[in-house]
Amino acid sequence: MKTFNDNANRTWTVAVNVDAIRRVRSLLNLDLMEAVEGKLIERLIGDPILLCDVLYCLCRDSAEARGVTDEDFGRAMAGDAIELATAALLEELVDFFPQGKRQLLRKALAKLDTLQRTLLAAIDRRLDDPEFERQFQAQLQRLGDSSDAPPASSASLPVP
Repeated sequence: MKTFNDNANRTWTVAVNVDAIRRVRSLLNLDLMEAVEGKLIERLIGDPILLCDVLYCLCRDSAEARGVTDEDFGRAMAGDAIELATAALLEELVDFFPQGKRQLLRKALAKLDTLQRTLLAAIDRRLDDPEFERQFQAQLQRLGDSSDAPPASSASLPVP
């Protein structure tokens, strides 16, 4: 079982087993077994609301025992808590499957992680690129020249 902390500093334990998968199916009409096909993992990573709904289903007994509603749970999920919760859920989900499928899922998660890091690094480089800054300033200038757009800041305008 994997754990994560939410932004209210509560520790949650994620357990994926047959009962948990059945509960998610029943409450969310979502089949965690589809993780093997890959699309579900992408959906969980890309949709923090769906992710938190799944996590609440998995942690529901503990949440109810603590008096934490699904709304309370959701309010405490943002930023790093989502990243930690995602890792806990995906690792637990991978561990649920037998060895052969588990190896494939681990490989898929590693590839997905590599792609995400590569994409973020590319975006970071692009944002630091002086040419991007020049294009951005030129676009601001054009917007400032249009009659219904607010004028560009004087700091962004070339000095005559």
